[in-house]
Amino acid sequence: MRDALCLWMRHETRPNEQRAALAPEDARRLVERGVLLTVEESAQRVFPVHQYAAAGCEIVPRGSWVSHCPAETYVLGLKELPDEPALLRHRHIFFGHAYKGQAGARPLLRRFEAGGGVLLDLESLVDVDGHRLAAFGHGAGYAGAALAVLHRRGLLTSPLASASRSALDATLRLAPAGESLTAVVIGAYGRGGRGAGDALRTAGVEASRWNSTETRTLDRDALLAHDILVNAIGTDHPVAPFLTRADLDDPRRRLSVIGDVTCDVGSDLNALPVYDRPTDWEHPVERLRRRPRPLDVIAIDNLPSLLPAESSRAFSADLWPLLLTLREGSPVWERCLHAFRRAVGSLDGG
Repeated sequence: MRDALCLWMRHETRPNEQRAALAPEDARRLVERGVLLTVEESAQRVFPVHQYAAAGCEIVPRGSWVSHCPAETYVLGLKELPDEPALLRHRHIFFGHAYKGQAGARPLLRRFEAGGGVLLDLESLVDVDGHRLAAFGHGAGYAGAALAVLHRRGLLTSPLASASRSALDATLRLAPAGESLTAVVIGAYGRGGRGAGDALRTAGVEASRWNSTETRTLDRDALLAHDILVNAIGTDHPVAPFLTRADLDDPRRRLSVIGDVTCDVGSDLNALPVYDRPTDWEHPVERLRRRPRPLDVIAIDNLPSLLPAESSRAFSADLWPLLLTLREGSPVWERCLHAFRRAVGSLDGG
């Protein structure tokens, strides 16, 4: 077993992050195929650790990857790493959000550069045409659109709490009598857009579905005539803004809620430069305007964790077969490695 693939799934340190990169049933599939899989204890993970032990995983204390993980092992996670150690020497697999100029990207890449480690960013896990092979897009779109509808109906409470899909659906179906809401989903045919469309359909909200054809020559008056905007685009290059601050003051504006699923705030790729910081579970809504009518934005960057079990299982089902190819020189992982090397190579002395 000396040449076996070794994976170490770490505890997620971010508050409210209950998702897992691997569900227990997929952990078992990997173990049955000869993978040595170590799983850290985690009180907040949606799947109890005994399910991973039953699947044949070795269980270790949370955070122990820092001092006990062998150098040849891949460290698997979802969201950001803790601030320590300052030098990252392992090969890490997680959503680094480090290639679009996001806040914190440069320091993270410097840590890998200094420690000799590697980031195989799950954002770069794509096929030859650039399509994501494992993503939380559907869950993000579903949760983002659901929150926007619930807020518009006055049913959104804070702080937010995770739920099951069935419980969220039951709340979405509580439409007030005589309600006539309209929504527009931009990026409607990607994973996030389809998820948003499913949530709006469950809520009984009429939805316009826009994609590149509609945004190439954007009908801003038509956009402002909807009650809800859900932004679910995926882009690797800057696009013309869908909304500007001047649009927010348009007296004809009916739009009252923005659900920004993409949440590229702080990046040159941000298509909604009308707010300057993401919202969170404690304060999910930020008011942008009070007149001519209230306009609020919901921009949470870990939306799928609101549906942790369902979104984790869907993501894990996509990911586990790809993990089996880590040591085979797979083009999929080579693309991740190339993206990392390109990003580190672009660092300057600043």
